[in-house]
Amino acid sequence: MDQDQPLDTTVLRAAYHEGIFPMGTDGTDEVGWFRPIRRCVFPIEGVHVSRSLAKTLRRDQFRVGFDEAFEDVMWSCRRPLDNWITPPIVELYTAAHREGWGHSCEVWEGDALVGGTYGLALGGCFCAESMFHRRTDASKVALYHMVEHCRELGFVLFDAQIPNPHLVSMGAEVIGQRDYMHLFRAALQVKTAWSR
Repeated sequence: MDQDQPLDTTVLRAAYHEGIFPMGTDGTDEVGWFRPIRRCVFPIEGVHVSRSLAKTLRRDQFRVGFDEAFEDVMWSCRRPLDNWITPPIVELYTAAHREGWGHSCEVWEGDALVGGTYGLALGGCFCAESMFHRRTDASKVALYHMVEHCRELGFVLFDAQIPNPHLVSMGAEVIGQRDYMHLFRAALQVKTAWSR
C-alpha cells in the first residue's frame, strides 16, 4: 500500500481485498500494512468449546450484544504497551462501523463492558481484529458468539488473521496466504446482512 495515500475506508477495503490489513505504530500516527504468509481461520461451524468455556456459557452470567459499543470495544482491546490499535486505527475502523461494515460483539456484566471483539464484514468473510476480557473467559464468550452470529447471518469464512496458540486452542486452523485468498475471493461473492 502507498504510505502517502490518505487513510480512509476506501483504502481500507481495497487493502483487505488484497489480503492486507493495517496496524498502527504505538506513539505515532504511522500505519504499517501487513500480509501474513500464514492466516488463522475458524471453521464457520464454531469454535472449540472447552469444558471451562462450556461451564461459563451455561452459567449465563454475561449478557451478549452486537454493535452496541463498537468504539469502546476497540479502545478496550488496547494493551498497556506496544499497541497497534492507535488513535488513527480506531478512527478508521469506527468509520467503517458507521458505514455498516465494521461490527462488534460486546460481553456485559450488568452495565460493565467486560469482554468483546470487533472486525470487518466483507461479503461472506468476517475479519476479526482483536478481542479483550476483564473477566475470566469473557473474550472467549465474545469470540464464540461472534462466530455463531456470523454463521447464522450466512458468512462462510471467519478470518482471525495472525495465528497464535490461544486461537489454535479454540479450534482455529492455520492456512497459507494463497489458500486464504482463494477462500476469501469466494467469500466475497456471498451477501450477508452485515456486508456492505
